[in-house]
Amino acid sequence: MVCTFFGHRDASDSLAEKLRKTLIELLETGNVDVFYIGNSGNFDRLVSSVLYELSSEYSFTCQIVLSYLPEQEREYNFDTILPEGIEDVPRRFAISYRNQWMIEHSDMVVAYVKRNYGGAYKYKELAKKKGKKVIEV
Repeated sequence: MVCTFFGHRDASDSLAEKLRKTLIELLETGNVDVFYIGNSGNFDRLVSSVLYELSSEYSFTCQIVLSYLPEQEREYNFDTILPEGIEDVPRRFAISYRNQWMIEHSDMVVAYVKRNYGGAYKYKELAKKKGKKVIEV
């Protein structure tokens, strides 16, 4: 099963423990073995960090899904991928394209949404409309 994440870029580091418990539960009981993570804010950084810690205890695949090639070399905890077709998308629409790709290629979404506007809210709602299981942290 594939899981992806959407959350506010200003998510607090205090969310890490709740995220850790949720991810352990998904790994132990949810049959999740693949994770897709964006790279656009603190929530994505937190998810990547917690999954990196868990990678020594659990077996899973994790990929950072990029919106566009980084302008400068950057290190990530996991392999990176670019969604097919994104090279033809104007840069200002690349994050939206990537987020829609992540929803289409996932079975479930873990979301951190505290406002009813913005990208995290928009894609959490889109995931629900598409029948994806949504877990809110």
